[in-house]
Amino acid sequence: MYFHVMLFLLLFSSRNISPMVPGNQTQFTEFLLLGFSETPEHQGPLFGLFLVMYLVTVVGNLLLMLIVTSDSHLHTPMYFFVSNLSFVDLCIITTTVPNMLVNFLKQSKVIPYAGCLAQLYFFTAFGSLDNFLLTAMAYDRFVAICHPLHYATIMSPRLCVLLVLLSWIISLVQSLIQNLMVTRLSFCRDHEIQHFFCDFPQILKLSCSDTFINYMVLYITTGLLGIVPLTGIVFSYSQIFSSILKVPSAKGKYKAFSTCGSHLSVVSLFYGTGIGVYLSSSTTQSSWKSTVASAMYAVIIPMLNPFIYSLRNKDIKDALRKIISKGTSFE
Repeated sequence: MYFHVMLFLLLFSSRNISPMVPGNQTQFTEFLLLGFSETPEHQGPLFGLFLVMYLVTVVGNLLLMLIVTSDSHLHTPMYFFVSNLSFVDLCIITTTVPNMLVNFLKQSKVIPYAGCLAQLYFFTAFGSLDNFLLTAMAYDRFVAICHPLHYATIMSPRLCVLLVLLSWIISLVQSLIQNLMVTRLSFCRDHEIQHFFCDFPQILKLSCSDTFINYMVLYITTGLLGIVPLTGIVFSYSQIFSSILKVPSAKGKYKAFSTCGSHLSVVSLFYGTGIGVYLSSSTTQSSWKSTVASAMYAVIIPMLNPFIYSLRNKDIKDALRKIISKGTSFE
């Protein structure tokens, strides 16, 4: 990851990070994030709301990672993926919310051009990582329920690490490609982004250049990195449900379903809000509705995920009780 960050910054600096605009347009080095600026009197309450959500997200995901790493009973493929998902969720919300909070305090809407591109890069990379990790978790549940006797052999530590490493590489590379495509664009005088963070569809709308190739790359990567993993998840759960229905006892069916409940909830939220965001951005004329939909996707879901995996999970609750009891014993 360090290599990609250094390459990313080197490419920006080599291009002087100032987008050239055609004709007699002036140069600029910043964008304006208009996100929640339609109601200035709500800036204070919104700052408090997003600050609370950010802190809850940070504490919740860090606590979940601590629980998984500290309890040896949770050193299994499923919880390995859960802890990685928590880390990625923490990175996603950190990519967008702190900058928004600073802008609330400064009563400013400005984000530097280089900062916008960095936000594009990391948000896209971490969003893709979420996608791949959810797919890996679906495969893990498929093997556990459909091939329980071979689970330990198939879901080896080596395979789990390889799946996560491959997810990182693909996500970082595809995000780097899309960002390099943006650096070739020129922008008009209108550099107001109707959003609270930089996103590819919003940036492409502001360009004076021909964005056909950019949109093609965006659609292809969205298709390959979105639809293909979702198809894998749907296939995995179709096989899971088919196997569960063959279980003779109601108790056995409930136990099998309960192991998938948390993951299914997260998948539904992730893809439901993700599809809603991009459908709303392409069909609705209301920037406020599109911004609220994006907040659900980029802020609310990372906050909810640790609670979804902990509130209905007996293993997580037991591990948390152990940590609390150890903490109280030292007092």
